[in-house]
Amino acid sequence: MTVAVVLHRADGAPVATEFRRAAFGKDDPFARQREIAWEGPDSMIAGRASFIGELDVARFPHIETIVVVEGELTLTAAGAAPLVLGPQAGAVIGCGTALRIQAGFRVQFAFCAAACDKPTKRGLVPLRANADFKPSNPPPAETLLGPAPECRSDNVFTDDGAQYIAGTWDSTPYHRIVRPHRLNEFMHLLAGSVRFAAPDGSVLSASAGDALFVPQGAPIGWQSSERVAKFYVVQSIQT
Repeated sequence: MTVAVVLHRADGAPVATEFRRAAFGKDDPFARQREIAWEGPDSMIAGRASFIGELDVARFPHIETIVVVEGELTLTAAGAAPLVLGPQAGAVIGCGTALRIQAGFRVQFAFCAAACDKPTKRGLVPLRANADFKPSNPPPAETLLGPAPECRSDNVFTDDGAQYIAGTWDSTPYHRIVRPHRLNEFMHLLAGSVRFAAPDGSVLSASAGDALFVPQGAPIGWQSSERVAKFYVVQSIQT
């Protein structure tokens, strides 16, 4: 089983991940630019894309979280002021949202999208590095190899129909055993670094500016020695 899929490296280093060019459904606005690294039976995908030009989308066909890694992307929801996303900035587009997409020069971004037949939240929601953090539950005590961390989160987008939650999270350092990941999770690190351990003893290191995806059920450990902050998307699926 795949442990973690690297979508982008902040230092520009090539990634070993295999991407395939494909649209996410017949009405995908980014059909020509999308590169999918992971696709699950629950209709969630993660990957990278590039874009230049202008698009008007009457009804965005799915839920999508975008984090810009290079360039600048302007998203304008109907009746709202433009949201300009530069590097390390992100937003969530709710299914059914009327949207204008603009990029004067080529922009690159990492994404995590999910199908949604019956959307429960529309609109355009920015992700915030300076989040309104609230205390959140640490990992279960039986999984920790050391003191419990202090964790905080700021959930800014929830679509109950797709079991899709996005926001910002941070934590003090901690060390956790290798265990099955409880959720599908996209993460874009904003601060700090993490060592992700696999069952075979190999380690994947990620640091600020890197983006990756961990499928639900993938056996993975966590070790951090400094504060870590990240944008995230999580989705729980029935197994």
